[in-house]
Amino acid sequence: MVGAGWSVWKFSRGVRQLELHRLILALIIFCVLSMAFLAYYVSNNPKIKEAPPLPFSDCDGGAMPPGESVGAVGEGPGVQRAPLFLPPRHGRPRQVKAVDNSRTEPVVLVFVESIYSQLGQEIVAILESSRFHYRTEIAPGKGDIPTLTERNRGRYTLIIYENLLKYVNLDAWNRDLVDKYCAEYGVGVIGFYKANENSLLSAQLKGFPLFLHSHLGLRDYRINPNAPLLFITKPNQVEQGPLPGDDWTIFQSNHSTYEPVLLASTKSSEALGHFGPGTSRAFHATVVQDLGLHDGIQRVLFGNNLNYWLHKLIFVDAIAYLTGKRLCLSLDRHILVDVDDIFVGKEGTRMKVSDVEALLNTQNKLRNLVPNFTFNLGFSGKFYHTGTDEEDRGDDTLLQHRNDFWWFPHMWSHMQPHLFHNVSVLAEQMRLNKAFAQEHGIPTDMGYAVAPHHSGVYPVHSQLYEAWKSVWGIRVTSTEEYPHLRPARYRRGFIHNRIQVLPRQTCGLFTHTIFYNEYPGGSKELDKSIRGGELFLTVLLNPISIFMTHLSNYGNNRLGLYTFESLVKFVQCWTNLKLQTLPPVRLAEKYFQIFPEERDPLWQNPCHDKRHKDIWSKEKTCDRLPKFLVIGPQKTGTTALHSFLSLHPAITSSFPSPTTFEEIQFFGGANYDNGIDWYMDFFPFPSNVSTDFMFEKSANYFDTEAAAKRAAALLPRAKILAVLINPSDRAYSWYQHQRAHQDPAALNNSFHAVVTADPSAARDLLTLQRRCLNPGTYATHLERWLLHYQPSQLHIVDGALLRSNPALVMDGIQRFLGVTPIFNYTQALMYDDSKGFWCQRLEGGRSKCLGKSKGRRYPEMSPESRAFLAEFYREHNLELLHLLNRLGQPLPSWLRQELQSTSWS
Repeated sequence: MVGAGWSVWKFSRGVRQLELHRLILALIIFCVLSMAFLAYYVSNNPKIKEAPPLPFSDCDGGAMPPGESVGAVGEGPGVQRAPLFLPPRHGRPRQVKAVDNSRTEPVVLVFVESIYSQLGQEIVAILESSRFHYRTEIAPGKGDIPTLTERNRGRYTLIIYENLLKYVNLDAWNRDLVDKYCAEYGVGVIGFYKANENSLLSAQLKGFPLFLHSHLGLRDYRINPNAPLLFITKPNQVEQGPLPGDDWTIFQSNHSTYEPVLLASTKSSEALGHFGPGTSRAFHATVVQDLGLHDGIQRVLFGNNLNYWLHKLIFVDAIAYLTGKRLCLSLDRHILVDVDDIFVGKEGTRMKVSDVEALLNTQNKLRNLVPNFTFNLGFSGKFYHTGTDEEDRGDDTLLQHRNDFWWFPHMWSHMQPHLFHNVSVLAEQMRLNKAFAQEHGIPTDMGYAVAPHHSGVYPVHSQLYEAWKSVWGIRVTSTEEYPHLRPARYRRGFIHNRIQVLPRQTCGLFTHTIFYNEYPGGSKELDKSIRGGELFLTVLLNPISIFMTHLSNYGNNRLGLYTFESLVKFVQCWTNLKLQTLPPVRLAEKYFQIFPEERDPLWQNPCHDKRHKDIWSKEKTCDRLPKFLVIGPQKTGTTALHSFLSLHPAITSSFPSPTTFEEIQFFGGANYDNGIDWYMDFFPFPSNVSTDFMFEKSANYFDTEAAAKRAAALLPRAKILAVLINPSDRAYSWYQHQRAHQDPAALNNSFHAVVTADPSAARDLLTLQRRCLNPGTYATHLERWLLHYQPSQLHIVDGALLRSNPALVMDGIQRFLGVTPIFNYTQALMYDDSKGFWCQRLEGGRSKCLGKSKGRRYPEMSPESRAFLAEFYREHNLELLHLLNRLGQPLPSWLRQELQSTSWS
């Protein structure tokens, strides 16, 4: 009985152990499956979607960004802003003299502490962003200041001092000079005073009825609505809360010439206790406007630098006011928000139905604030319905509301156009996208497109432009890459192949910035950009802004909606700017009406910018660009020099042009519009990049206004050869050249009549006169080239010596270029008696010379013409003498003779 019970117990125990093992195994399997499911879910859904942040409220306060209240930019927790109500001014209004600096050039003179000073760089950045011309000078502690006048005109319309003390502490002579200039020419002064550890707590500004009180902590910034300089700035706001730092300076004066612009109260009652009770509650001026009632000069003085955003806004208004609106943008601001990558994006980052509804809702709200505001959607049709089921329904909702938005095409497969080397293949990709658009009723007539990653727009991929025009009829595009991505203030537009390219701006939102609380640097960085930071300044300083955003910025936390609704409200709270939106084609027309000088591009070297090289066709190489240029001028022997250079085994000339023969004439004429692809086709692929020297000769480069700047942009390391002969002989040779080409003005007028013609002569005669005389003002043209090239890159060839002893000249050129091996031109050249000049030596003692059009013989110049030209060029030749001496270059033999002759006569 006991044995049987024991057996039953053992059996039941075994069964229980087996069930326990199975249970443990089942739990393990369940855990593994759960982890696998969780991993799948997490990988396809980055995180549970948080509630989107609320945009900034209207001007009277309201909703704050999630988790904190908003105060001053760059501060910790703040408080809501409140409207400003200052008591009206009592008594008669002050008579402010209107600014009249019409007798000055529209250039700003900026005195900086050093080329590296932060404030100086910020001043320059705002001037550059506004496209205002300026000149910087290191502020002199002692010594002379730059020349302020030229030919009875002022050279500067505004003077800015980074350090106000450098202005007030000028020595008596220079201070009197500056002040007399400002008073006579109506020039204003802007100055900044930033206290440091050596600054006195209180002091009177030397020579002014104005007292400074420094090292203060301030709060509750407000704008004085009575300040005459206010233009963009709207004066009905208060920025409550503490201002950053405790190094603020306030201004105090009883003189009627000073009008406060910005005011604040002190943080503590002890700061200005010696002023009496209640001082901490009083408002003190931190920016003042000097109305010129004291000494006839209008000024704006800042009690700090430009770090605080409101100072930048007032600084822009100060420039406009003190220049009589000569340096001032209008109040109109056009913005366009592009939403790239529609239908593109991995699962979990795309828009859902609720996101599309929010997009429509925000667009409608913004239309009440920005006339015609419409989101501009860029699509790649291949990726339609490639998200989750919920995201695919979002795709369908976008298409249901397709007529509520503007649309523009990307590439069908979102590939970079520069990867396609064949126009037909590129066009086929576009046709697939167009077929998708037509199938789904997407409008295709906007005339605007954007290439993925800006590929092919700049640096120009000519196949992209051709395909765009043939498939879509594109008239406008945009890029952030011209001329470079950074700094953003340099971005410009241009026109190429009849397509208008507009600058595109970033707004701090990229494909990965999809959650507010995970914004790089924290959400406060995004808010700072909106509230007076980079994004706000982009709108402030650019009359037209196209912003790049992405599909993912409108799903998830909908940061795109938050950013632009907040930005628009902030701009309208603090400024008088008139925001509006135009479709891309009309926007481009407006842009080039405002900036017509940007129509012509300035081609850069793609290999000098890594980003550009990454989006440039791999079939192209900068090795096909020349190492040196022969720039002319015409009729000085440049063709002979070209033929001599081409004899060198290591030197290769450009291929001949079917229309301009040995000259490409790229930098100096209409051929420049063809782009660098066209230019590089004139050069072979070098067999050895380091030892092969490719060059081109175009004699019209020398005196063409734009040639030096264009050449330096594409070929900054190139060496430059210029051939100079007696300018009188050059002028006569050009006249004879035109006679040989049947120019009626040359055939119907003597040379003397041409060069002495008065300004009332016939147009064709004056054109011939200009082409005879102007290239011979050598120093003027060389100085322009030296603005873009270093003196060590320039070599002056003595044209007279080239004609009489070319081997000697060619030896000097070889040393200048650093070309190897040294070629023996003494053996390679021979003098041809019948031609009267040097030619290539062939086997058997024969010669190979230039064609019949070269080396023509014509009658001697008349003595009266030579005398006239000697006098005409006398000052120009003296300028050339001084220039060559400064450069350390030898004087051409003809120049020595000419100077001796004119000196003796």
